[in-house]
Amino acid sequence: MKKLVFFLFVLTALSAGAKKLPPLEFVNGHELTLINKLMDTPRRYARVDTARYGGFTDYQRNTLVQQPAGLALAFETNSDRIYFTIDYIKKNSAYNETNLTAAGADLYIKDAEGRWIYAGNNTPRKKDDETLELVSNMAPGNKECLLYLPIISIVDSISIGVTPGCYVRPIANPFRHRVVFWGSSFTHGIATSRPGMSYPMQFERATGIHTPALGVSGNSKLQQSFARVLADTPADAFVFDAFSNPTAEEIESNFKPFMATLRAKHPTTPVIFMQTIYREHRNFDTKYNAAEQAKQDMARRVVSEAMADDPNIYFIEPTAGDNHETTCDGTHPSDLGYYLWMQSIKQPLLDILARYGIE
Repeated sequence: MKKLVFFLFVLTALSAGAKKLPPLEFVNGHELTLINKLMDTPRRYARVDTARYGGFTDYQRNTLVQQPAGLALAFETNSDRIYFTIDYIKKNSAYNETNLTAAGADLYIKDAEGRWIYAGNNTPRKKDDETLELVSNMAPGNKECLLYLPIISIVDSISIGVTPGCYVRPIANPFRHRVVFWGSSFTHGIATSRPGMSYPMQFERATGIHTPALGVSGNSKLQQSFARVLADTPADAFVFDAFSNPTAEEIESNFKPFMATLRAKHPTTPVIFMQTIYREHRNFDTKYNAAEQAKQDMARRVVSEAMADDPNIYFIEPTAGDNHETTCDGTHPSDLGYYLWMQSIKQPLLDILARYGIE
């Protein structure tokens, strides 16, 4: 009897402490604007229609490009609160990033000065069909919103919940032009604390330039499969983090065929290559340091040779910090490191893009 009374007491206490959901009405994300996609895909929140292209590994085809990293819903609402629910095809996690990044959603709202400001994020904790709060107690009026999707979980659907009687409706893509990013786990956003913190997404919000991004963690090695995808992608310019994954030997052998495939369909589109950043694992591991230096040297060589014949190829050198304190795991930057990366490339990119009327 005492055990039963104690159980009822605990159950009552937990119920009293549980946060009661407010009344909500939901709109499916399929009804809202989806930005930062390279191409149409049969599955809405996938990034590449791999049925159209050969040469992908099973992991690349079935997992990597099905992840919605960088994709965001653009909408407006007059609600005083925003909630969401999310349904996964596969919920993933990783040792070097938060569950918020791996499986959660990240909300930004435009302020009165036109800046995109962080508003809230959340991720399921107990069960995948939880209704989750992003922000509450907002002032009256219309809010323009961006909701970034998880970077490594595969998403089937996501719905936006608001106060009953309020609207949720799609807005036009708030960004201009089309500058396509492609690259490694750095471009993917691995080790960020939340989905909107990859350096291409930070660059997009900071400049107003639309940056569809295809980060393919560990798999951007100048392969023909990705070259064909990018060649079929409409772009005003390309920005490639192409030298972080391949070895020096792979860079030397793959670079010219990669560029030949791209140039067959984008003969004069500006292509801006980024040097791979300094990785903190180099600090004391001499073998690793030598391999990384060889990659950087080879990258600089092949791009310099290409620039001699192609006036629309460029090379810039980003940094994720120079004090050895901005890494998450020795390879990937922290949020601060990704912010410093974005800041280091922002003006060089804007200067190059301005030559082509991309402003």
